[in-house]
Order: sequence, then C-alpha cells, then structure tokens
Amino acid sequence: MKANEVIECYVHDVAMLLPRKQRNDVAFELRALLDEELQGRAEIAGRAPDADMALALVREFGRPADVAARYRPGMTIIDPEDGPAFFRASAIGLVIIWVAGLLHVRERIATGDVLRALAQWWGESVIPSPWWPGVLVLGFGGAAWVRRRWPQSSNWTPRSPDRIQGSRATLVLGIVGILCGVYVLSEPRWVLDVFWGGHAAPVAYDALTYTDTFRHRQAPWLFGLLLLYVPLLGAVIVQGRWTPTVRRIEMVLGLALCAAMAWTVFDGPTFLAAASDRMFKAAMVISILATFVGYAIKRYRRLDPTPQAQT
Repeated sequence: MKANEVIECYVHDVAMLLPRKQRNDVAFELRALLDEELQGRAEIAGRAPDADMALALVREFGRPADVAARYRPGMTIIDPEDGPAFFRASAIGLVIIWVAGLLHVRERIATGDVLRALAQWWGESVIPSPWWPGVLVLGFGGAAWVRRRWPQSSNWTPRSPDRIQGSRATLVLGIVGILCGVYVLSEPRWVLDVFWGGHAAPVAYDALTYTDTFRHRQAPWLFGLLLLYVPLLGAVIVQGRWTPTVRRIEMVLGLALCAAMAWTVFDGPTFLAAASDRMFKAAMVISILATFVGYAIKRYRRLDPTPQAQT
C-alpha cells in the first residue's frame, strides 16, 4: 500500500462510523489534516512519505472508533463508540424474541381468544425480554475491558473498502452454489429422480414441471444472467478485490436479473401446478426486494470526501 492509500483507508473507516450527514465533511477535514501532518513528518525525516510513516501517523492519531467519537458524542452505554452497535443488537434481539412469542400464541389468536393470547405473550415474552440487553451489556463491557487492558490488541490495520469480504474461498463457494443452483433450476424434477429413483408420485412431477412458455421465454434469460455471475466472481478472485468497474458491472447485472424476474412474475405461469407457481414467484419478489434494499444500503453508506460534497 502507498501512503495515500493508508490515509484513505483510515479516513474511510472513521467516516463510516459517523452519521451520514457528517461523513463527507469529516472525511474531507480529516484527510486534509492527516495529509498535512504526513507531509510535515516527511520533511522532518528528509524523505518521501511511505506506507510505514502513514501507518505510524494514523495509529498515533487513534483507533477509528475513538476518532469518530471525538466528532460525534457517543452513547453512554459501555464505551461511547460501542453505543450504536449495542442499540442495534438490542433492538434486533428484542424484535426476534417478541415475534417468536407471537408465533407461540398464534393458535390462541386464530381461535379468537385475542386478549388472553396478548396477555400470555406479554407475560411470557415481553416482560422477560430485557434479559437480552443484559447479556449484551456483559458482552460489550467485557470487550471494552479487554481493549483498555490490552490496547495493542485493537491497533487499527488498513483494509481497503474494495477488499473481498471473507476470502477467495467464499467466492469459490459462491460460484459452486450458482452452478449447482442453475443445474437444479434448469430441471427441478431431477431432485425427485435423485431421492425417489424416478418413482415419485405423478402429482410431484407436475408440481415441478415448467410451462412451455416459461421454458422458452424467461428461463434462458434468467439462467443466462445467473451464469454471468460466474466469470464476474472469477475476475474478483483473480484480482483479489472488487474494482469500481467490476462493481458497476455487478450492479448492471443485478438490475438486469431483477428485470428478468419481474418479467417472469407478471408474464403468466411458470409451473403447471398453481401452488408451485405462487411459491416460485413469491421467491422472485423477495429476491427483487432484497436486491434493491442491498443497493439502497450501499448507496446510503457510500463515501465521497470531496469539497463538492460540502455544498
């Protein structure tokens, strides 16, 4: 890594811990401050700034979480920089507990005994649910104690935003999953032949039989677009990171796949069996929504530390 790349990684990690309205302004200010300090050190040392000099500078400046806390007052639960993560984990856990409690009393609700069901849900799920935030307090408090006791264990290390999440092995498994998925989807009745040796009930084969219209119209587009992810992920594996060009191609491919799925949903049945058709199309609708939610999150988290972003 070059010195400016180390600075960029550090600024990115700091800014992403801040509320969206502060990110660009703080990123611009912090980058200018670090660049100026780095140039000063380089002049004192009598040499050009390098990655080691930049890394030493940002580590002296502080962990990204600590620096972000200087720009934004944190929550008072545990360490200030852990406040947002604690809140998210608490909220998600409580919602899961409460929804699971409602599912537990769903039969009583279905019979019309709503008040008793809600009373049971309140007493068995809602009131005891604060045990979950209590567990989180112990976890976050323990992590904060470890950081204070051994500060070197939390030294910041530069990681490019374009890095592969997980490892190359994760992408290899993704490629294998795509190939297996396309193989099964191209002929779903293959599953019945594998498990029942070709002796499954005729109604089961009908449930997994595509209509001729879908097979000749949407299916080639759907499966072809899915297979295009294989060379795309292969390029990421070879390059070792997601380049801006590859990310743009991935977005275009994702939008094209969403368009093909929407075409499938609104253009007649896909399976001969109505129940299978409804399930298949419901899965496609969920996939489309998940794709757009993912793009919205990426857009929301995008960082642009430029002077123009201040206007």
